[in-house]
Amino acid sequence: MKTVVLDGYTLNPGDLSWEGLKALGECKIYDRTSLTDDAKIISRIGDAEIVLTNKTPLTKKILDTCNVKYIGVLATGYNIVDVEAAKEKNIPVTNIPDYSTQATAQFAMALLLEICNHVAHHSKAVHEGHWASNPDFCFWDYPLIELAGKTIGIIGYGKIGQTTGRLAAAFGMKVIAFAPSRKAGTKLGDCSFVSLDELFKNSDVIALHCPLFPSTQGIICKENISKMKDGVIIINNARGGLVVEEDLREALDSGKVFAAGVDVVSSEPIKSDNPLLGAKNCFITPHISWASKESRVRLMNIAVENLKAWLAGKPVNVVNK
Repeated sequence: MKTVVLDGYTLNPGDLSWEGLKALGECKIYDRTSLTDDAKIISRIGDAEIVLTNKTPLTKKILDTCNVKYIGVLATGYNIVDVEAAKEKNIPVTNIPDYSTQATAQFAMALLLEICNHVAHHSKAVHEGHWASNPDFCFWDYPLIELAGKTIGIIGYGKIGQTTGRLAAAFGMKVIAFAPSRKAGTKLGDCSFVSLDELFKNSDVIALHCPLFPSTQGIICKENISKMKDGVIIINNARGGLVVEEDLREALDSGKVFAAGVDVVSSEPIKSDNPLLGAKNCFITPHISWASKESRVRLMNIAVENLKAWLAGKPVNVVNK
């Protein structure tokens, strides 16, 4: 069977190997494919029966036109595929679960630590000569914040949320969380589960690790920000749609929210008019929480194993059963 990878560059910009995939049959790999040009997508799929995609959409029109037998999404989220149309055609759609748990939790803490210590800024200042010309033996341009004793509230307490919770506890933070499947007043390790309003009220830091569902869309909004402590820090490296960005900008500019660290925004790549670009004390990174080499190796290996399992008649990680 012939395989086509529509947008392989983000997963493998050259530091990984496609050999595991190529060993399974003829394989054509494109670095990038237009996200909006159906004709180009259809042309590139051609007569391939196996399609791997990260962010290139596979619509009903495309599936109706092509002779696809298997779709492998090179990510955990699979909203770029019309999974119902695929199901109607008996096309299994697989995803890559749990490959970036450690990296994403680590990145959440990296955003938080940058807000608390401004390491990049102070290193840049030293290289620019500000320390050499300083009359004192040290200097700092921003308040430096100690995490020990502060409360982190984690919205969503799956594997990534739990890993972030353990890291935060290692820094001496009190960990509370809201998860719909967990009853307020119960505990899991160092974490105490609370209601959402209690989390907003008591958290010094709020970290988002929940999926983007209708119930979580815009969960960080003006109404909920008003329930938070003055000077709260917000970390989002889950999904951009969890935040009403204009509301967060207003809260940052007013000082209600001291700082925010976000690795995701509502429309990606970020648009030049995104409200957060002009917000005070807002740290934005380009959706790279998942992108450590170790995570990408795991992603590649799972993608190959998913395809092997399907070829053997025992599909795994199918999201449209």
